[in-house]
Amino acid sequence: MHELPITEQIVRVASQHCQDNNASKVKKINLVIGDNSGIVGSSVQMYFDVITEGTCCEGAELGITRIKPKLRCKSCGCLFERALLSFSCPECGGEGEPTDIGREFYIDTIEVEVDEND
Repeated sequence: MHELPITEQIVRVASQHCQDNNASKVKKINLVIGDNSGIVGSSVQMYFDVITEGTCCEGAELGITRIKPKLRCKSCGCLFERALLSFSCPECGGEGEPTDIGREFYIDTIEVEVDEND
């Protein structure tokens, strides 16, 4: 449910970007969402499709890049994706510790359509 206000903010930011660039509409919004961010991409998409009706974002594509969480080995510093039921580094066997990788959530790019006649 917390995806609704987040999606509303995405639409506000994209609409402002459209206005600031004298564009007629938003063509695409690219998001980066980490798997540990707590944000469900399909919920953002569902809300986006509904709340953009009648806005400059209506019909825009919503691109979502997922970021998998990574651990950092305490021994060798290697970044790695955790294997099921294991925190062991695949390089040296050392113990992995959590990082912020996989917690991302941000708007990467906003593509707009500018009328050539303006």
